[in-house]
Amino acid sequence: MRRGRRGWQKRRSPAPKTKLSNRAFWTVTAIMSASAFGAVWFWDGGPSVSSPGDPDTFACTAPYIHDGDNIRCQETGRGRLYGIDAPEMPGACRPGRSCTPGDPIASRNHLRSLTASGDIRCRKIETDHYGRAILQCWTGQTDLACAQVKAGHAVKRYGNLRCR
Repeated sequence: MRRGRRGWQKRRSPAPKTKLSNRAFWTVTAIMSASAFGAVWFWDGGPSVSSPGDPDTFACTAPYIHDGDNIRCQETGRGRLYGIDAPEMPGACRPGRSCTPGDPIASRNHLRSLTASGDIRCRKIETDHYGRAILQCWTGQTDLACAQVKAGHAVKRYGNLRCR
C-alpha cells in the first residue's frame, strides 16, 4: 500500500512492455508476411503446373548446362530448374554449407543428354535472390527437373515439385 493523491492505494504492477523495437517490429512484420505468403503458396500447391504447350512458355535456344540444376537460355540468361538441388561442381560448395551429395559430373551430363535434342520449352516462375530465373523446363513431354530427380541426379528442394 502506498499513499497517493486519493489516499491509500494498492500498488499497481507496472504495465507490461508491449512496444517492439523498430528492428523487432520489422522482423515480426516480415515473418508474418512471409508466413501468409507461404500459407497461400502451400495451400495453393506452389506454382501452377504447366505443360510444354502452354502459351506462357518460350523456346530455350542454345541452352548451356553448367551443372545438374542450372540452365542458361539466350532468352533469360542464367536460370535454375524449379524445385530441385543437384550436387555442386568441384570447389563450388562453400565451407560450412550442407551440399547435395552425389556425382556432380554425372548429374550435369545427364541433364546435357536430356537437352541434347535442342527442343526445350521453359516457363519462368520467378526470380531468385541471386537474380536467376527459376524455370520449369521440358524436352518433349519430359519435365527436366523431374527427370533429374527420377534418375537420382538431384533431390527435391526449394519448392513443391510435382512429378507424375
